[in-house]
Amino acid sequence: MDKRAQILLKTLVEHYISDGQPIGSRTLLQHSGLDVSAATIRNVMSDLEHLGFITSPHTSAGRIPTQKGYRLFVDTLLTVQPLKNQQIQQLKIGLSSPNQNELIASAADMLSQLTQFAGLVMIPKRKTLSFKHLEFLPLNGKRILVIIVTSDGNVQNRIILTEKPYSVGELTQASNYFNANFSGQTFEEVQQKLHLELKQMQTDMKKLMADAMDANIHAGAGTSSKEGVIIAGERNLLNIDELSTNVNSLRKLFEVFDRRTSLMQLLDNSQRAEGIQIFIGGESGYLPLDECSMVTAPYEADGQVVGTLGVIGPTRMAYERVIPIVDVTAKLLSNALSNN
Repeated sequence: MDKRAQILLKTLVEHYISDGQPIGSRTLLQHSGLDVSAATIRNVMSDLEHLGFITSPHTSAGRIPTQKGYRLFVDTLLTVQPLKNQQIQQLKIGLSSPNQNELIASAADMLSQLTQFAGLVMIPKRKTLSFKHLEFLPLNGKRILVIIVTSDGNVQNRIILTEKPYSVGELTQASNYFNANFSGQTFEEVQQKLHLELKQMQTDMKKLMADAMDANIHAGAGTSSKEGVIIAGERNLLNIDELSTNVNSLRKLFEVFDRRTSLMQLLDNSQRAEGIQIFIGGESGYLPLDECSMVTAPYEADGQVVGTLGVIGPTRMAYERVIPIVDVTAKLLSNALSNN
């Protein structure tokens, strides 16, 4: 493609993203900055359509970009706009919590707020920790406080509800047995051994220890969101004309949000790549809609990639604005997680 065709395609895509209306040769003549005739522009437009970069919707005289046209645009013609200082400060404030779970949820919210699309963050896989020390303390009735010190020095408190009340002596006996036999092992290892090694112990005492491990493992997952992905702002997509007017498209998209499996696969694949990834329409093989695109970036903790975040919006999104939002959010989340 020669320089003139590139300029015209870039102009067409930018105006279509801005206005959402098919672009005619007169508009391109006014805004492209090229000193050519209208006939020349029509000829170039015809060539671009023949090559599959643009198409004519219905009987309109104007053209719109195809998925192939968007791909060429974001790969070679896009001029990314840096984030404004106000937006960067907004992100820094939103990503200032000392709690990892709150940071992940805030990142999804910030992506959604700044882009007005759906923001999503893949939850970091929980580190395999072992426990160092455990103690059972009676509260009231059948409620027991479990204090667990993990191998990284973190102290976690869990409250479990038992089937019967336990005396202080029984809880001390359980704590001593647990620490003597299982200290230094992972929670998953302890769970497996409880079923094998405690057959001689009273059934209700074994149940107490199993409940303690279950409480820690479930809480350690960090969130109740499905399939390890937090999504924020899905309803923003209802305000986008090309999506809101197509009930079948919306149904398919929200089915993806609900199941999350394909999103998790896409984010997991993006985690292995470096930097920003852009998936336009159905080219990823995971998003079912040609009308949607996804922009992702991996994020780190202590120098190790632990997850991916991104934005899902219409194919007709302002990529030059969305890309830096995703990029900066990933970097700030990485810094926050590493500092914590």
